[in-house]
Amino acid sequence: MQGDLGLPPMSTFGVRSPGHEGAGIVVKIGSNVKNFKLGDRAGIKPITDTCGTCAMCWDDKETYCRSALLTGLAATGQYTPSHRCLGLGHGKAHRFLGTYQQYLVSPARYASPIPDGVPDEIAAPIMCSASTIYRSLVESNLRAGSWAVFPGGGGGVGIQGVQLAKAMGMRPIVVDTGSSKRELSLRMGAEAFVDFKEVGDPAKAVIETADGIGAHGVFVTAPAAYKNAVSYIGDRVGAMVMCIGLPPAGTMVLGTDPCEFIFKNLSIKGTLVGSRSDTAAALNFAKRGQLNQICEVYPFNRLPEGVEKLRRGEVAGRIVVNFDWEE
Repeated sequence: MQGDLGLPPMSTFGVRSPGHEGAGIVVKIGSNVKNFKLGDRAGIKPITDTCGTCAMCWDDKETYCRSALLTGLAATGQYTPSHRCLGLGHGKAHRFLGTYQQYLVSPARYASPIPDGVPDEIAAPIMCSASTIYRSLVESNLRAGSWAVFPGGGGGVGIQGVQLAKAMGMRPIVVDTGSSKRELSLRMGAEAFVDFKEVGDPAKAVIETADGIGAHGVFVTAPAAYKNAVSYIGDRVGAMVMCIGLPPAGTMVLGTDPCEFIFKNLSIKGTLVGSRSDTAAALNFAKRGQLNQICEVYPFNRLPEGVEKLRRGEVAGRIVVNFDWEE
């Protein structure tokens, strides 16, 4: 929406509706669709579709497909499903694809089935937030018992990571600020919360909690946290810093003295959004009660208010907009 990622803006593609994580009901299906029926629930992710034929798609890296269509940025569609597409939504039709609207079209093969027992307010944030952080947790190769630090962990991606890390046997620590984020983080399974505005040296506080040595893994979901990310590993050998949050293009550099990489066996790695299999795995955690609601639910007419609150950094967890509800 802010056009600060170094990508062409939405207007380049004629897209008028942003948003790339949502849950809806199938209201129309194409003639060749076999994996959904009318009335099924389905989720929309940051990627609308991929080519399915390149090396990335064949190697569980479909999110890096060069032909991928990005939901709410570069994907458009008429509300007239083709023979392979689904129509999902509630309310009035809109031809531009993005989840900040009542109807949209999705290729059936790329929509994610939502299992029974997972309500929409939990399923919608899983489509991007939980799937993205789940992918990062898996690729970090951290073991059960490892200390996992989440700078900016009170936000939507980080707080889903706290729950998943806990479910996977890790020990989450959140670095963020504010009473609402503290309460949410501890309620969702963080073993400790470090308020960077109240603590003089947040890295020292994290290291003391993490056995006096430091974090095994640092999962950076808040771009502003990159500048201090390496400090949380302390003297931990073999630690992993995972890059997740996208800063405005050209504004951030992450690194340290090469000797620190060598003597501490330090790794820094980036992961993009989750794949379809990552989303299915995250939904399964939710079905088992290990991913709980982390959002406020707003009525449709308060969507602009929710967006502005998000811009100001005042949202603990996520805001989910219910298009069937107006005040």
